[in-house]
Amino acid sequence: MDWMLFIVFFGACAAAASTGAMFQPGAWYDSLDKPSWTPPNWVFPVTWTVLYIAIAIAAARVAPLDGSAMAMAFWALQIALNTLWTPVFFGLERMKAGMVIILALWIAVAGTLINMISLDLLAGLLFVPYLIWVSIASALNYSVWKRNPNS
Repeated sequence: MDWMLFIVFFGACAAAASTGAMFQPGAWYDSLDKPSWTPPNWVFPVTWTVLYIAIAIAAARVAPLDGSAMAMAFWALQIALNTLWTPVFFGLERMKAGMVIILALWIAVAGTLINMISLDLLAGLLFVPYLIWVSIASALNYSVWKRNPNS
């Protein structure tokens, strides 16, 4: 793996993560009706740190390979959507718009995984936990949105 590539891709992940620091859940989110299976707040930064490292490694492994254009296009799309979701959901408090973004994110993550796994098995497998986490986050976004129709 090219460590300079990893640093560049991890930098993109760090930029996405910075929106979590700028747009924290706060009092608005705390006041919402959430399902009993909502993870505690401390789980989110721990999980995202591990996921961001994994997806940066995956990108660094696949980027230099022949035929990686589609995988890297999906990677770029997923990190852009990942970056967008937090300010829309927490910053603007737009749960429906957040739902649209997170569904597009799920598709982009799945597309990245599918395109990467055919080029590098490990890189594709590094995206499996991310797809699982985005699936959980999508279900949580939907549940919170439906439980709080006036928010």
